[in-house]
Amino acid sequence: MTETTSPLANWTGCAAPTLPARDGRYVTVRPFDQPTDWEAGFKAFGQKQNAALWRYIPIGPFETAEALAATFNGMREALGWRTHIIVSTDDPEALGMASYMRIRPEHGSAEVGSIVFSENLQRTRAATEAMYLMAAYLFEELGYRRYEWKCHNDNMASRRAAVRFGFTFEGVFRKDMVMNGENRDTAWYSITDDEWPGVKAGFDAWLAPENFNEVGHQRQSLEACRMA
Repeated sequence: MTETTSPLANWTGCAAPTLPARDGRYVTVRPFDQPTDWEAGFKAFGQKQNAALWRYIPIGPFETAEALAATFNGMREALGWRTHIIVSTDDPEALGMASYMRIRPEHGSAEVGSIVFSENLQRTRAATEAMYLMAAYLFEELGYRRYEWKCHNDNMASRRAAVRFGFTFEGVFRKDMVMNGENRDTAWYSITDDEWPGVKAGFDAWLAPENFNEVGHQRQSLEACRMA
């Protein structure tokens, strides 16, 4: 009987994500660590008037830009979060934010979470591209094996987004958290490194300019592009 070597016998882990600015056609994703970004993010999506955007997130909205910055800087120090701001490539407008969370470099695994999209970012090519840029960095530059998405099981918009972006549903952790005085059952999704090439091809095809007509309507959905 021939003994085979485990494909992970020489696994040594990955580096923790320290995302440099990444430019796409529509957005730039960069570390959320400058006072100008804190102020821009607060005005675009962090204020009390944006409370609906934070409905299923256990932090926010905020009274001031400084409070927003202090919260996410605290999350970086306490939990290792790496939070990024999403800005338009056409102007310095802040559009949204997202964080790498539950980062486990030794296992090649990280989560994308605390995703807040302003109304100007929701349901746009820019939103899809931002998620693509963050995933591509982990898989292609750092060699991660697993990319997670988790959300409140009642958050149907987030659950639809996860599937649209190519994440696979893995199940529900019942009574996972007490969040804002309510129970949270958490839905888990993931993309793995062996799935990433197909997911990436779908993103590339969907984001291509030729996939949109003269008024900006998609010719094929992201799901259809991934299946092609």
